[in-house]
Amino acid sequence: MKSRGRASVNLLELKPRRNVAWELEEGGCAVLLVPRFRGPLLRAWLLPLLAKPDFRVKLDAMGTAFWQRCDGSATVLKIAEEMAAQSGSDVEEMIERLGLFLAKLEREEFVVMNVQAGDRTGATG
Repeated sequence: MKSRGRASVNLLELKPRRNVAWELEEGGCAVLLVPRFRGPLLRAWLLPLLAKPDFRVKLDAMGTAFWQRCDGSATVLKIAEEMAAQSGSDVEEMIERLGLFLAKLEREEFVVMNVQAGDRTGATG
């Protein structure tokens, strides 16, 4: 994950928080609504000309289960444990999968990471 000038932190202590709008499809899967333009000038000038101002990123069932838990209050470890218990899979395997998925979400700025209050590195985002 990007360091963004902070000291190294443990992935399992991070508390991911959603950073884009989203909605649920009829099938129960989450769809992220990602703005086509992030700059205020482009948004003001170009968005009114577009029929769809957002990209739609569809998540699968596991991605949706993770996304719904990204409210900034639960750590990655807690989320992984809950999801592993629900799916009957190994916690270590779930942590690995979520770590890869979370790295992509953070890289695309779909989530921001908060560090637990007890961590000396402080909060980000």
